[in-house]
Amino acid sequence: MCDLHSEYRSDCEVATTVLFSQTLGVNDTPGLRERKKRERRRCIEEAAIDLFDRDGFDSTTIEAIAAAADIAPRTFFYYFPTKEDVVLADYADRLDRILDELGRRPHSEHSWNALRASFVTVAADYEARRDDLIGRFAIMAANTSVYARSLQLQAGWEDALAHVLDERIGQGADAIESRLLAAASLACMRSSLRHWLATDHDTALPALIDGCFDRLANGLTAIN
Repeated sequence: MCDLHSEYRSDCEVATTVLFSQTLGVNDTPGLRERKKRERRRCIEEAAIDLFDRDGFDSTTIEAIAAAADIAPRTFFYYFPTKEDVVLADYADRLDRILDELGRRPHSEHSWNALRASFVTVAADYEARRDDLIGRFAIMAANTSVYARSLQLQAGWEDALAHVLDERIGQGADAIESRLLAAASLACMRSSLRHWLATDHDTALPALIDGCFDRLANGLTAIN
């Protein structure tokens, strides 16, 4: 069972620990605290997903999730604004990975190819977590509120990608080219994910995404 109570030490205890660590020359206390937060978040996710699978998304209450995770209901909202966000908990991490990969691509590379390489790399992460993602996408497909929340979050992805592309291309803020590239790359990801799930994953997800980028690059008019 996760040790979920360790984070609730008093401010005095935390200050004493920091001072003691500094005295010993240990500098990883902030990293330790961050790891504890991530562990708590993961425990809440696991408890919630288990309940969604067992009782259904709509029938599962925040109180039930909190009880299963051994936390107070109000603590749940410190980590997740809604139940829907538990299902989509990895969205922020995925966006950060895409933006990080995009930032690593050489500026001499065409922006479309840089986006392709970034999305293909992150798609490999999806492959590694296939069973977990299948369960989450099943919940999303069966519950309109989760699907609507996913679209809302993806709109934020588009804004973030367009901003990075504005800087990469050297155009003015919110240039239509940057927004078009961002929206098209997200469409490649969505189409690939839906096909990957609908076809029992016959083709690797990175290959599907790479193929979608190819089709858009070559022009959709070539498809009869």
